[in-house]
Amino acid sequence: MKQIKRIGMDTSKHIFQLHGVDAAEEVVLRKRLGRQQIVAFFAKLPPTAIGMEACGASHHWARVLEQLGHEVKLIAPQHVKPYVMRNKNDGRDAEAVCEAMSRPRMRFVAVKTAEQQAALMLTGLREQMVARRTQLSNTIRGYAAEFGITAAKGLDKIEPLLAQIAQNESVPTMARDLFAMQGREYAQLQIELKAIEAKLKAWHCTNADSRRLSKIPGVGLIGATALVMKTPDPRAFPSGRHFAAWLGLTPKDHSTAGKTRLGKITRAGDERLRNVLVAGATAVIQQARRGRGHPSPWVVALLKRKPPKLAAVALANKIARIAWKLLATGESYDSARMFAASPSAA
Repeated sequence: MKQIKRIGMDTSKHIFQLHGVDAAEEVVLRKRLGRQQIVAFFAKLPPTAIGMEACGASHHWARVLEQLGHEVKLIAPQHVKPYVMRNKNDGRDAEAVCEAMSRPRMRFVAVKTAEQQAALMLTGLREQMVARRTQLSNTIRGYAAEFGITAAKGLDKIEPLLAQIAQNESVPTMARDLFAMQGREYAQLQIELKAIEAKLKAWHCTNADSRRLSKIPGVGLIGATALVMKTPDPRAFPSGRHFAAWLGLTPKDHSTAGKTRLGKITRAGDERLRNVLVAGATAVIQQARRGRGHPSPWVVALLKRKPPKLAAVALANKIARIAWKLLATGESYDSARMFAASPSAA
């Protein structure tokens, strides 16, 4: 077999398809391996560039192959798709990965460590539990309304509502038993959620970057931990604008014939991280509109010429740029610089 220059690998749960080329771009490897054969096969190869789509378990396999001395490049699936030929199959997918990783302007996904994935698992579980709590509380309110029992908004009103239902003799016994079952599930969910949030807060307190980012108005604990956990090496971005574009907070560009046409934000990148930043910016905007807090002159001037929702997205963009600056330089947030800047800055 000729010297292999690079290998594209299409992964799945049990079957892995390989496509390799040599220095002359001639195909020298087409191979189908089972999951148990991967380590043994690559252990025999000299150090090689290996490309994979950034999907489920790809970071695990990247760490395994890097330990064997190979260079692993992860590519976002949307960047591989244009190189897939007709009649898509595993072989064509592996060929597309091999071709995509050879492009000089291709952008790659940083390989996450096991510790980073554990931290991301923590935030993912919290997000699922919050969604489940909202679903369960809405279900309880909906069923209670069927029996003419209502309660004010707020999670703190669920337990009094359940206690009221338990004492209401007009509610059928079967319904009260089912409400009690939902109440036990809700109480257990609250306990588990508090435990997850305690772990998240402990992680935040031990991470210097997260503590510094939490000082930015509109970020807080959840936003700071999400930024640190999900952001790759900040020095990989040439500027804060590139970081904001990576988050999907910059407008779409559809310019032609010398005419600049900017549309809505691209919404590229991590949706959850973008939502957290926009939610935090929305809270700052609401406080500024109500005359509370100490909004910067830039925010005040922005609200005079833009609707609140547009202002929140613009502020989220600015927060992202500030966060990138702090992560890249190791500096701390200085609120005095915000007030010293002119309202038309940035």
